[in-house]
Amino acid sequence: MCVGMKRGGVLTLSPDTLMFERELSKENDLMREVAFSLMKFSPMVALCDEETIVIDVTASLRLFGGVVRLCHQMRDIVDAIGVTARLSTAPTGQGAWLLAKSAHSAHRGKRRVLKMASLERKLGTLPFQAAPEVRAFTDWFTGLGCKTLNDIRRLPRAGLKKRCGVELLDSLDRAYGLAPELYEWLAVPPAFSARIELPDRIEHAEAMLFSARRLIVQLCGWLSTQQLALTHATLTLEHERGRDAIDPTIIQIALAEPTWHEEHLLRLFKERLGRTELVAAVIAMRLTAAKIQPAEPPTDTLFPEPGGSPEDHNRLLELLVARLGPENVLRAAPSSDYRPEQANRWISVTDTTHPQKLDAVPSDLPRPAWLLETPLQLMMKSHRPFYGSSLKLVSPAERIEAGWFDGGLTSRDYFVAQASDQSCYWIYRERPGSADAEDPRWFLHGLFG
Repeated sequence: MCVGMKRGGVLTLSPDTLMFERELSKENDLMREVAFSLMKFSPMVALCDEETIVIDVTASLRLFGGVVRLCHQMRDIVDAIGVTARLSTAPTGQGAWLLAKSAHSAHRGKRRVLKMASLERKLGTLPFQAAPEVRAFTDWFTGLGCKTLNDIRRLPRAGLKKRCGVELLDSLDRAYGLAPELYEWLAVPPAFSARIELPDRIEHAEAMLFSARRLIVQLCGWLSTQQLALTHATLTLEHERGRDAIDPTIIQIALAEPTWHEEHLLRLFKERLGRTELVAAVIAMRLTAAKIQPAEPPTDTLFPEPGGSPEDHNRLLELLVARLGPENVLRAAPSSDYRPEQANRWISVTDTTHPQKLDAVPSDLPRPAWLLETPLQLMMKSHRPFYGSSLKLVSPAERIEAGWFDGGLTSRDYFVAQASDQSCYWIYRERPGSADAEDPRWFLHGLFG
């Protein structure tokens, strides 16, 4: 069997062959999906005939580490979408196209040409059927004894133009760099929203990660082309439609640090999908860039700070939130109250309604890193508070009298106390004016690191 055979001939040779009707609309959608994903490397991407995508990466070679690394990264993108492709590079787009389409360039190294002289040498050895404009005259060229493109180029141009038309000569001239190339670059939409149908009904959220990556690579290509960074994304999981329709599951993904990197987004999606419980099987997915902002790449310092940059810290918090949930990753947000148990407040790191400031804590007074939720009453030995050993007061008293306005009157004297092993504690003594105090008592309220 070979390409171009009719249905009857195929079934005669192989009756068990499965045959499917082509869906050109879905093929075009897939080509656009691949093209948008490859925009990560250059905004100049064009869709051409015969399922071909042409990309001008002249200005991107140094940025992505050279042509070899660039081709490897492109192949990773194509593999992530789930299609196969033959990549080639050449000084002209038409020449790269012919190298990729030719069956004689099966070895990857032969399809990477950087100099015009090498391109002319490689193209000359290709069979003349590689050029689409030549195929209509295959019998005529075969009768003339032509086998390669070099054989056709040796023929008189005037005769070729008269017999085959100007399109054949124009195509060869563009491939060999003798004529300018004009491509209609793919237009970038002002907003991003991509949807894919899943190959089967999926009942586990983690199994959707492969399909989610197809959407992520498209999103990263769109962000790179627009020089934007993502701050908020919406992933919609579609369930049954029609009479038994089920409302879609919507997953909101907020980023503390704007990003356009595929690896970081993929980790976030993996954590969020792993924590998602599906109400029904999923049949389609849609990814929407809800909020974006201009991309600002971090500036590299001569001497990087140990422990990573602020961007690395924010990405770590995003992963922790995605894995543990926003209610389990907290930050300090003290309120303006003199009473420690009232001022000590923790909120989710995703809560932006309260600024991340510690102005409620006096800067000139010691405060422990660990405040007990409920103060622990201490024993008294030899008229001194006891906690494993006798505690020695090593700081002057800090008097707190507050709470009269809400019925929670507190009257205490706080001290920093030191045990025999040199560990420090934050303790207080109730004053007679306290509403809960009958006799002065000592309590442990915090521990220093």
